Amino acid sequence: MKKTTKLEAILWSVAFPGFGQLLNGHLIKGIIFIFLEFIINVNSSFNQAIMFSFLGNITEAARMVNHQWLMFYPCVYMFAMYDAYKFAEGENPRLSFVPFAFGAYFVTIGLMYSPNKIFGISFGPIWIPMLSLIPGLGIGFIIRHILNKIASKPNYSGRPS
Repeated sequence: MKKTTKLEAILWSVAFPGFGQLLNGHLIKGIIFIFLEFIINVNSSFNQAIMFSFLGNITEAARMVNHQWLMFYPCVYMFAMYDAYKFAEGENPRLSFVPFAFGAYFVTIGLMYSPNKIFGISFGPIWIPMLSLIPGLGIGFIIRHILNKIASKPNYSGRPS
């Protein structure tokens, strides 16, 4: 059986966490991620908030979303993407998890700030977290690059002197 490419695994995981695992042949993990996606999504009213946000009704999206449940979503979502990527066909670059982890951190921070107005504008519980992913991934790639540079220096033992 042909393995899933990394791009295919990532894109299916973006569409729905757990699909990348199913494509990689990890059925139990895939089902667990799909179950977690469903539980978090239903309890946080995430789909309704997405719909209201995309239709421009940010106030209604913010009113109805359950932040206590939604706070679980970034880590589950990004870990599902990383896991699908990790087990797809192809070499895994050293420290490839770092951008995914920082993406999750920044989206979570975006969720925490989503009830606030930024420059007098309310972006709500969908747009601020989505926009927060961009700097999160960027910083994650930069940190991964720096760590790889440090680790590749001669005489680096990984231990402090």
